[in-house]
Amino acid sequence: MFRSFFLSRRWALWAWGGLFVLVALVFITVQQTVKLNAWYGEFYDLLQKPEQAGGLEKFWGFMWQFAWIAFPFMLLRSLETYLASHFAFRWRQALTEEYLPRWQGTDASVEGASQRIQEDCMRFARQTENLGLGLVRAMLTLLSFIPILWALSTGMAIVWLQFEGSLFWVALATALGGTVISWFVGIRLPGLEYNNQRTEAALRKDLVFAEDERSRMHLPTVLELFTGVRLNNFRLFNHYAYFHLWSNFYGQMMVIFPFLLMGPSLFAGLITLGVIQQVSNAFGKVNDAFSYLIERWTDITELRSIYKRLSEFEKALT
Repeated sequence: MFRSFFLSRRWALWAWGGLFVLVALVFITVQQTVKLNAWYGEFYDLLQKPEQAGGLEKFWGFMWQFAWIAFPFMLLRSLETYLASHFAFRWRQALTEEYLPRWQGTDASVEGASQRIQEDCMRFARQTENLGLGLVRAMLTLLSFIPILWALSTGMAIVWLQFEGSLFWVALATALGGTVISWFVGIRLPGLEYNNQRTEAALRKDLVFAEDERSRMHLPTVLELFTGVRLNNFRLFNHYAYFHLWSNFYGQMMVIFPFLLMGPSLFAGLITLGVIQQVSNAFGKVNDAFSYLIERWTDITELRSIYKRLSEFEKALT
């Protein structure tokens, strides 16, 4: 799955050059978010005391600063998405060109072989690129925002938070705790995703045969296959329901959590409104990076099932 793309001379430029450009774009956009965090502090301090001299002029100056940060950020993220789409398709093409001759040259019977070549290759390349870039973004975000969050861990009114780097350690603890809980809540999802792809492939196979020759379709058999698809999908819906309930609960708690930590300090006059906005933004970035597995658990589950199917296919071809 990786050798056909990253160890091929034909695809070396796209594999390694494309990867370098994508990582560089991620790095630049993360630095833009760091600039935006500093902007939050100064801007909300101005809003807290709008009557200061030159307040309105400073307000419009902040609007221009925001534009110089936000618009390049949007353009770079759009370029990143465009290049990532081409990167994933080249990877899919490399996989397809690797599998087709090997499949043609073997008599091995592989369940859902056409789906594994046509659909699973596409989904594997797309999800791996998507999750990989997300992981790089999470790591770069941590490297950029941990020093900021550490420096902001001063002037805490809550007694048990009055130690160096307290906000960082709280963000780490909540993210690790959430990840462990997510692992147990979603432990059955990869197996269910794998079974779902198998049942869908079996149904698709009979329908493809029927498309060429309708008389070959045995209606009770096809309906029985669809019943299997129905039962497995309903199981997936049930298990994803409580996982999404937990995920949404965790996400909403992390939105309000920084304000719960910093609110007493604000009303005690130890910090300004700008600082609390900076903390909220930095805490959210660090916690999101630490909680990457929670946010992308559905995609990770899908990728694990696809990887299992393609691994089985490669073994069969060998």
